[in-house]
Amino acid sequence: MILADKMIELRKKNGWSQEELAEQLGVSRQSVSKWESAQSVPDMERIIRLSEVFGVSTDYLLKDSIAITEDLPAVEQPGTLRRSVSMEEANAFLQVRERNAGQIAVGVLLCIASPILVILLTGGMEAGRFPVTEVQATGLGLVALFAMIGGAVALFVISGLRSRGFAYLENETIDTLYGVSGMVRERKARFQSTHALQLTLGIVLCVVAVVPIFVAMLFFGEEDFPVIVGTCCMLAIIAVGVLLIVRSSILWSGFQMLLEEGDYSPEAKADRRRYGSLGGIYWGLVTAVYLCISFITNAWERTWIIWPVTAVAYGAVFGIVKALHRKNS
Repeated sequence: MILADKMIELRKKNGWSQEELAEQLGVSRQSVSKWESAQSVPDMERIIRLSEVFGVSTDYLLKDSIAITEDLPAVEQPGTLRRSVSMEEANAFLQVRERNAGQIAVGVLLCIASPILVILLTGGMEAGRFPVTEVQATGLGLVALFAMIGGAVALFVISGLRSRGFAYLENETIDTLYGVSGMVRERKARFQSTHALQLTLGIVLCVVAVVPIFVAMLFFGEEDFPVIVGTCCMLAIIAVGVLLIVRSSILWSGFQMLLEEGDYSPEAKADRRRYGSLGGIYWGLVTAVYLCISFITNAWERTWIIWPVTAVAYGAVFGIVKALHRKNS
């Protein structure tokens, strides 16, 4: 194993980010990144400092013939196993991630847009714009709703099955083989501007989505049907905005998984293993509440607000659960 891989291995074993290691060495994060991606090699002074920080010998750092299982630093936890990720496996994962990103994003769009036809038909029927009965309007709208949700579920299931072989990347600590980290960082850097653009555009669309309703009220006053059309346009704009956010975020998180950064750092993975069931329970309850309230009130044009509110609340709930667990442990 070469110096770059040993640096990554030792840094992760200590639970340090690149920024934290750079601070201890008195260099920039970019320098550490270049060393770990084998784009450059630290000078002898930095090698000596690295050996002091990691608690290993300079021979261990410099000699490729010394395996990572030999001369381990004191921070190594006995019995800890890391799954190795080869270049071929990393490329296969990123390809699957790219396919899944589009399908999952479309699935989320279908879920958000699913009540549009119900709102439009029932509202148009009540306003006398469509020559259909209430039963026909509701029936056709619900058929479209369930068809779209069914299609979304199918996309989610297909994506889940396709990525099943890479599930360990989300929860297990990994060891990327030579060249993998450099390749992933290069692709991540190329995608960074696109990620920022799509994320910004998606957020902007979600914010300005209420404009059609204001326009309808401005030009048509208290007339119900134009406001209903504006509500449908709002849901459609939100669906497109969320599609951009979800697709970009899934691709970005794929890079983070391979680099064990952000939400996929060793510490975050430990929390995910400990509290993993919380997310399933939480979103299951949210879905049940959303459907119950929507069917009981038939206010699909308003109940969509449950999703952004509960998404924001999830972080708080997760934080409270972790704080209580640590307090009791």
